[in-house]
Amino acid sequence: MDEPVLYRVDGAVATVTLNRPEVLNALDEALLTALRAAVARAGEDDTVRAVVITGAGRAFSAGADLGVANAGSAEVDLGAKLRSRYHPLILAMRDLPKPIVSAVNGVAAGAGMSIALAGDVVLAAASAQFLQAFTKIGLIPDAGSTYFLPRYVGEMRARALAILAEKILASEAERMGLVWKVLPDEALLPYAQQLATQLAARPTRAYALAKRALNASLGNDLATQLELEAELQRAAGHTEDFREGVAAFRAKRAPVFKGR
Repeated sequence: MDEPVLYRVDGAVATVTLNRPEVLNALDEALLTALRAAVARAGEDDTVRAVVITGAGRAFSAGADLGVANAGSAEVDLGAKLRSRYHPLILAMRDLPKPIVSAVNGVAAGAGMSIALAGDVVLAAASAQFLQAFTKIGLIPDAGSTYFLPRYVGEMRARALAILAEKILASEAERMGLVWKVLPDEALLPYAQQLATQLAARPTRAYALAKRALNASLGNDLATQLELEAELQRAAGHTEDFREGVAAFRAKRAPVFKGR
């Protein structure tokens, strides 16, 4: 049996590929467990300094696998499934002290879209489509979508995306602010890996601290956020990479960051 998630390291970049192409990388328990393990593995490996997440075949992910035997059963506690399978994954992605590039290579629907949006830099192929599919089957957006959408596109668009459940083409997603950049289909993965390689050569600790600040920002008032910035900047100021960055600037040379 093929592995539900592929994990490959090239240099300092880990590429994580959702690998159920025959069902458009629909999310079942095995895939979610393997994806969470892959994120943890990247976090624990000091040689990995950036991560790319993408999908095999024609899709990033079509969302939760509705083909499993008990899908749609009133006996299934969907809240418990979210707490045990999805929440730890989304939190792990946001808390990973390394940048994550989401490379959306086809449809990203339902919780598949949530996983894509949990990345730090979201790229999309020109043929990619985004869909908050939940209300089509009588559910609400989950796996972080009700958190990400208002922050990325504003409340009015977030409500429309959630309630209308219409497909959004990559070009429209870029215009809305759901994705950073749209690439030709054949250029998506090479660009994502090139970008991740560039990020991996930069100050990893600074990225980790920036992620912490951004994660907290919309829940804090200004005074609290300013204090958090001061605390995190103090930590950044004690890193080897900060000293190297200043030394390189003064010497008018390219810095050599080590992620420390």
